[in-house]
Amino acid sequence: MADTSAPRKKIEVKVEKVHVWPYLVRIEFLCAIIVIILLTVWSITIDAPLEEAANPTKTPNPSKAPWYFLGLQDILVYFDPWFAGVVAPVFIIVGLILIPYLDVNPKGNGYYTYVERKFAIWIYSFGFLVLWISLIIMGVFLRGPGWNLFMPWQFWDPHKVVALVNVDLPYAFGVRSYNMAMLFGGAVVLGYFAVGTGVYIFMERKAIKNVGILRMLIKVNLALIMFAIVIKIVLRLGFNIKYIWVTPWFNI
Repeated sequence: MADTSAPRKKIEVKVEKVHVWPYLVRIEFLCAIIVIILLTVWSITIDAPLEEAANPTKTPNPSKAPWYFLGLQDILVYFDPWFAGVVAPVFIIVGLILIPYLDVNPKGNGYYTYVERKFAIWIYSFGFLVLWISLIIMGVFLRGPGWNLFMPWQFWDPHKVVALVNVDLPYAFGVRSYNMAMLFGGAVVLGYFAVGTGVYIFMERKAIKNVGILRMLIKVNLALIMFAIVIKIVLRLGFNIKYIWVTPWFNI
């Protein structure tokens, strides 16, 4: 029989490392040159559609912001101006600032990895592609006269009239009392954050030891707010739900 008491040798995996200069910088420089050439050829061969000079007596319909602001302009359809124009941008900026302080996981620093950073990559991709790029595309290609939503195969009719059938969530559930509607909406909003926070902490309870409860709470609530924006858009477009929580002071 083989002697199993002998100490086992540790197998060391030697990771090959290369310097940023010149290896990485050279690749990035070549990619930048290729992109600049493609953009130059594109700008020369394609004629940019310029509109007529601004006329204060003739307002375009719809009046659209520059493409990079169309995401925020489209959010105004689904939320009150105080949220779409103030709260949402503040959450975006503050959330980006807090990323280095909330994500203390050392994995992925200095090298590219997907297996070790699945959650972070998916959250970022969801926020960037769904909450920003998708809203920009919707504002550019699907928002027509009157800021109505037109499908790609539909004609942009400037005389289209859309009946306003939006109702608040408590009303859709048969709640007619104003005070009960306020309590119902508050219970839905607070319950969403409470249940979401509890489920996330239960699933990631082992990570609390590494990041701490405060970081965990901030991360999960920022993620829940991000998902809540998509839920609200779906409720508005699919079920004509205007507000979830209606109060004398604010509407959510």
